[in-house]
Amino acid sequence: MTVHTIRGRGAVPGKAEGYAVVCPDSIAGNSGALGDVDGVIYEKGNVNYGVSIKDKILVVPCAKGSNGFSAHFKCALIAGVRPAGWVATKVDARLGVALASMNLPAVVDFDGADPIDVIRTGDYVRIDGGTGEVVIEREY
Repeated sequence: MTVHTIRGRGAVPGKAEGYAVVCPDSIAGNSGALGDVDGVIYEKGNVNYGVSIKDKILVVPCAKGSNGFSAHFKCALIAGVRPAGWVATKVDARLGVALASMNLPAVVDFDGADPIDVIRTGDYVRIDGGTGEVVIEREY
């Protein structure tokens, strides 16, 4: 097993851990891209099509699409199928609203290492939204 640590800016305090789901092109904010009641990614062309975000560490570069981005994730929270936490390369207004409304641990705004390049789907990830530390465990 290898362990790697990267740092960003803590955006929402708290600690979370789980297996990563990395979406290099994010997830669209339009209806049908994310299952509001099952947490499954249904966006055509998404590398994680058919994968559930429930209890995962969701890794995205930023938000994508309309302002509906935050609404779909809030619905997943209400339905009990929300991610455990977020890692995002850069935070924008749409992602910021999602983070604030869900109040889940989040680390954003990485300078030294892009989490999209470092973290792989299936890695076990621990995040600290207070300190900005992201620990990635990978089994070979």
